[in-house]
Amino acid sequence: MYIIAGLGNPGGKYAHTRHNVGFDTIDKLAEKYQIRIDTRKFKGEYGLGYIEGQKVLLLKPLTYMNLSGECIQEVLSYFKADPEEELIVLFDDISLNPGLIRIRKKGSAGGHNGIKNIILHSGTQNFKRVKIGVGEKPKNWDLADYVLSVFPKADRELVEEAMEHAVDAVEMMLRDETDAAMNRYNRKSYETVEET
Repeated sequence: MYIIAGLGNPGGKYAHTRHNVGFDTIDKLAEKYQIRIDTRKFKGEYGLGYIEGQKVLLLKPLTYMNLSGECIQEVLSYFKADPEEELIVLFDDISLNPGLIRIRKKGSAGGHNGIKNIILHSGTQNFKRVKIGVGEKPKNWDLADYVLSVFPKADRELVEEAMEHAVDAVEMMLRDETDAAMNRYNRKSYETVEET
């Protein structure tokens, strides 16, 4: 079974902020595949279902971003899932422009506290992830203020598109097409994506 975890912060005041694109992408997957995320356990909320013929658990850690690993490790342990084979994490990336995504099979936290905590608790950095671009922090902004802010309308439209790409990427990864997903989406623009 695959654990697909979207990172974010719980509570209405954080809804649809830059830091919550992981939650928002989980919602898109849940809606598309009619998976109800209605079980609260393991310091998170989740729902079970099927995507591309694979059994999946869609997970939103409710620990706040910096402690995401606590929830994810509890889920991995309970369901006896191997993070290096069966975990996909969706999260925001300030080094990518809005509208872009990046797929990685492994890697460091890159300064992202949620990923840092997952690496700490799972004991590995070899897990798949989909980074969703939220844009670089303006020079005069505090980082925390920036990632907890909502998108301007034009950026939100680009991010909605990126989240659709992230859904597509997850589907490909579940079909064991991670390399193909990387070839499709790990680029500077998607003008030619639809043709490939």
